[in-house]
Amino acid sequence: MSNLLASLGVAAGALDAFTQVLQVTQNNVANASTPGYARQTQTLNALPFNATFGDTGGVKAGAIESSRDEYAETAVRQQNVLLGAASQNVSSLTSLQTIFDISGNTGIPCALNNLLQSFSAWGQSPTDPNARQLVIDRATDLAGAFNEAASSLGTVAQDAEQQIGTTVTEINQLVGQLQQYNTQIMGGDNNDAGLDAQVHSTLEQLSQYGDISATQQENGSWTVMLGQTQLLVGAQQYQISNDMEEPSNPPPTNANAPPLAVIRGADGTDITSTITTGQLGALLNFRNTVVPSYIGDAYQQGGLNIMAQQLADRVNGLLTAGNVSDGPPAQTGTALFSYDQTNATNVAQSLTVNSATTADQLAAIDPGPPEVSNGVPLALSALANPQSAADEIDGVSYTSYYGNMASNVGSLLTDATNEQQVQQSAVAQAQNLRQQSSGVDLDQEAMTLVEFQRAYDANSRLISVLDQVTEDAVNIISVTTG
Repeated sequence: MSNLLASLGVAAGALDAFTQVLQVTQNNVANASTPGYARQTQTLNALPFNATFGDTGGVKAGAIESSRDEYAETAVRQQNVLLGAASQNVSSLTSLQTIFDISGNTGIPCALNNLLQSFSAWGQSPTDPNARQLVIDRATDLAGAFNEAASSLGTVAQDAEQQIGTTVTEINQLVGQLQQYNTQIMGGDNNDAGLDAQVHSTLEQLSQYGDISATQQENGSWTVMLGQTQLLVGAQQYQISNDMEEPSNPPPTNANAPPLAVIRGADGTDITSTITTGQLGALLNFRNTVVPSYIGDAYQQGGLNIMAQQLADRVNGLLTAGNVSDGPPAQTGTALFSYDQTNATNVAQSLTVNSATTADQLAAIDPGPPEVSNGVPLALSALANPQSAADEIDGVSYTSYYGNMASNVGSLLTDATNEQQVQQSAVAQAQNLRQQSSGVDLDQEAMTLVEFQRAYDANSRLISVLDQVTEDAVNIISVTTG
């Protein structure tokens, strides 16, 4: 009789173990598409069997094991940070490229070409007031084109600044979520598969923004770093912040220049230079390096300002060196352009045509010797195809200089687009490898369900048989003793 009862207990224990296996398998299937979820496995432990000492054997449910591979998780995050940088570069440079039209139909290229053509037309009719007025009108258009380009670049810079602020906020919010998860883990939820999935899903989201490293501590909590800067240790979060600041070291060479974006750690330390990748790193590079190369900063004038200033100075120089009339006395020419001479980074934005300049004040006569009646407009029209260094900017024509600025943007965008495509493939590959090692395989889970469902059914029938045998044995004993 005792053997029957022992067998019944062994069967009941196995039934409980198989039930737990089925529950874990069903949970895997239900969470197959849950971000961050790793396949769980219910272990089964054999119980000792020794008839002499009454050990009946059997099976019981052991610990639930996770198939998560932290190496695979790290690989995904490492590729994700590079994809974040490439994608942000594509977005930022695309907005920048729209400012630089190289078709010659709009913007600075069109206005510059029209001005050069008006110089040529004036050279053919140096005393024609209409030709002189056309020069003033075309110069006004060119100044407006520079103003518009500078304004558009300023808008792009402001957009980047806003994105930096949004990104910093998002980083702090995601780390705040991880802080809450750490609190739950340290409170006793260390083996919660759902919580573990939330942690890894959040870490993956966070990785797109910067060089994030995550380390799990002995108590199950996570320590998160941004480069060498602590973001989370246990239940303590360290928030980063952003601002726009004028650099002071080394001392600025351009007063009143646009400020630069700065990221600071929780203790106020400037960590900007340590953030070089991810979406935040790409935004910082775009705002602090790429955009200033056109509009300037505390240490550089910027290509657009250089072009505007040198063009204005060259045109003004030729006009003021010429004569409107021979006199006597000879009447010298008047400068055409003016700009803010107190701020080297504000030239393009402030470029304008002198409001006091009239058509009859434009000098056409080159006093020589020899004197040339249309010498000034001929010299101005030569800016289209310069023959001397004085008519060039950085060794090329003004048109080519602008084209070089535009082509540089295009080259950067092409590189970023290619990098984005490469990183999309790299991320997909890393995610696929992670899926193979720790993802849920629905076919495998289906096989497990069938296997243990059959075992459960067989064990249930065994219990029914043992129950019936036990009942018959009890009846037999009752009849015998009666």
